[in-house]
Amino acid sequence: MSFNWINQTDHCPERAVSTAVYVLLYVSAAAVVLLTVCGNLLIIISVCHFKQLHTPTNMLILSLAVSDFLVGLLVIPIAVIWMIESCWIFNSVFCIYFSLNSYFLVSTSIYNVALIAVDRYFALSNPFLYTKAVSVNRMCFVLLCDWCILIFYNLAIHCFKTDFRSLVMFPGDCFVPLDNVLSLIHFLVIFVFPCAVIIILYAQVFFIAKKHATAIRDLNIQTRTQTSKNNISMKSERKAAKVLGIVVSMFLVCFFPCFIYSLLGRVIEIDVGSFQKVLVLVYLNSTINPVIYALFYPWFRKCVKLILTLKILKSESALIMVH
Repeated sequence: MSFNWINQTDHCPERAVSTAVYVLLYVSAAAVVLLTVCGNLLIIISVCHFKQLHTPTNMLILSLAVSDFLVGLLVIPIAVIWMIESCWIFNSVFCIYFSLNSYFLVSTSIYNVALIAVDRYFALSNPFLYTKAVSVNRMCFVLLCDWCILIFYNLAIHCFKTDFRSLVMFPGDCFVPLDNVLSLIHFLVIFVFPCAVIIILYAQVFFIAKKHATAIRDLNIQTRTQTSKNNISMKSERKAAKVLGIVVSMFLVCFFPCFIYSLLGRVIEIDVGSFQKVLVLVYLNSTINPVIYALFYPWFRKCVKLILTLKILKSESALIMVH
């Protein structure tokens, strides 16, 4: 396998910003990386440590946090350096490494969100069958298969393409282009299919949650009683619908522009700098997810407090009730 070795820094333009702005950009980038890595690491520790959180749905949240953690660790630092420097300052092999990591981890995040949509729809539409059919072990097996399939898919679509051995890197850029057929396949598999699943199933989730809330309200009117159990159920469903809506909305806000750019790139010439910003927006979705959990999930806030105060180091801390 041979590559054109190019000293990328020789083709990079001089900085167009002052030193103060340059330093501020790097400080801000470091803050984003730290928030992404630490926020998702707190989710990983919480779900793994506290036994009360060992549920099928939380295994999906754990999988999403792992992929987001790796994005923050392996992808975002390189991406922000590329954007701040307005030039790819690393060599060609590192570009391929970065591209493969980016494709794989982003696709894993997308499919994790799609699996969460499937899980929530199944749990609400048929709760009795869900309880019997879905266990923690089975969910872990599904997630393991998901990760393995996506690893194989991304390696296959990038490493076994016919023009890979004659790849020529453009000076100052880092793009590993796919041919038209593979690009269309990748677009359908990685964005169109999972996004269609997410939008359709979450629409059904909102419809089911609203139907349940209406049924409980009608029952209360008929019996003229307001039991605490019914009130808690209605509040829980409204909160679940609200959190799901925020997660999905932020996911689409972060991912949709990138794939619009990908489609337009086949018709018109896209500015590299603009496309870099869109890519960074995709990576920032991994930063936003822990913030959503912190704002809307009390169990996560309690877990963070226990972790930061080192109470998880005490014996039997895994049995602490966090809900």
